[in-house]
Amino acid sequence: MNPRPALGREDRRIWLIIAAMAILGLLFIPFSQTLFGLRFTYTVRVVALGGAILGIISGALGCFAVLRQESLLGDALSHAALPGVAIAFLLAGRELSALLIGAGIASWLGLRFVSALLATTRIKRDAALGIVLASWFAFGIALLAYIQSIPDASQAGLDHFIFGQAAAIIESDVMLVSAVGVIALLVLLAFWKEFKLVTFDAEFAGANGFRVGLINTLLSTLIVVTIVLGLQLAGVILMVGMLIAPGIAARQWTHKLDQMVILAAVFGAFAGGLGAVISALDSDIPTGPMIIVVAFVLVLISLTLAPGRGLIWSRLRQRQNRREFAARNTLRDLYRYALAHGAADTPAPDSFIRGVGDRSAALGLRQLRSEGRVTLGAAGWQLSESGISLAQGDRRNQRLWDLYRRYAYELGLPAVAEERGRDIASLLPANAVARLEAKLEEGADS
Repeated sequence: MNPRPALGREDRRIWLIIAAMAILGLLFIPFSQTLFGLRFTYTVRVVALGGAILGIISGALGCFAVLRQESLLGDALSHAALPGVAIAFLLAGRELSALLIGAGIASWLGLRFVSALLATTRIKRDAALGIVLASWFAFGIALLAYIQSIPDASQAGLDHFIFGQAAAIIESDVMLVSAVGVIALLVLLAFWKEFKLVTFDAEFAGANGFRVGLINTLLSTLIVVTIVLGLQLAGVILMVGMLIAPGIAARQWTHKLDQMVILAAVFGAFAGGLGAVISALDSDIPTGPMIIVVAFVLVLISLTLAPGRGLIWSRLRQRQNRREFAARNTLRDLYRYALAHGAADTPAPDSFIRGVGDRSAALGLRQLRSEGRVTLGAAGWQLSESGISLAQGDRRNQRLWDLYRRYAYELGLPAVAEERGRDIASLLPANAVARLEAKLEEGADS
């Protein structure tokens, strides 16, 4: 049997985040009971469970909307659902399943209308989405105004679909959302390869015989289903936040789609459950907006702290790059001066190095000194043995890059981007480097 491959740093990071979110979610329950006296009544439990389930579904499917840069599509389709809710109420009454079906049909028709505009006119995609968002939503508002004028008590609260009304959710509603959500996730798993391919390279998928249009329609339909499921909890205005926020947060932590989807589902569940519990602390805190607030707090944390992409790490990386760049240039100045005035260990006056290197010289000297590459004596800055070795290696690397630029075609070397700050041996195969070194020795002999 082949041993299992060891988990990489990114894989361990994802599982640590998932474990941390689970622990925080579990600890918040006794924490809220002890400090705030929150009672987990039937309503609180149902709303929190519904929010968590909706977060899982919207987080997983919202990743594709984020990666395909279709966040505005989610906004347009959520607004397009409103007239469907109103028409379904006029036809079938206040039954939730009928209202959701009506919302789904209206959103799907809005999606097809966008596709028709793009196929038959010169209207750009953002303009087509704006047309659907504004016109469908305005039509829905007009229908709601008409319904409110009808002397029928059953229409009371129907306008809560605009902002959501989590308190009205009952156990059967959660079961309905769960059942439809499981079906949507199963479809996602069944067509995982196709969805992944059209998301990252639709042209390649089409060239290999995949029906890109049909796959895109199926994926967009799943997004429509997700939006419809969240209407009662988050409403048509805020549902787009539930759709895209977990995906945006998850994208900061990983470069792998499967990990991104899992992490987004965890973020969505955390935001849905925690937002619902926080809103239960005070009757004046609306559930839908609170869930979106928690979701975007996760986005802000991810944008700030995520390794590789986070703002803090990016700032630290930029500072490190500046130090390394200044140290490399200062090292070259010291080495050139030393060779021009005798030997590699000849000291260079401080005034000369700072004058040549301008403001970056001080930064470069501090970095080199901290690494033990230079020492400061009475005569000036002197390269240590490790500094001389590093300078010699850098000089040789620069000469090899010069030869690569001049003789790459003649020597039949593979094409690579010229990055003089990197060791050429890390970018070219060993036989190519050997040919350049032979060329360098020929020049030295001549």
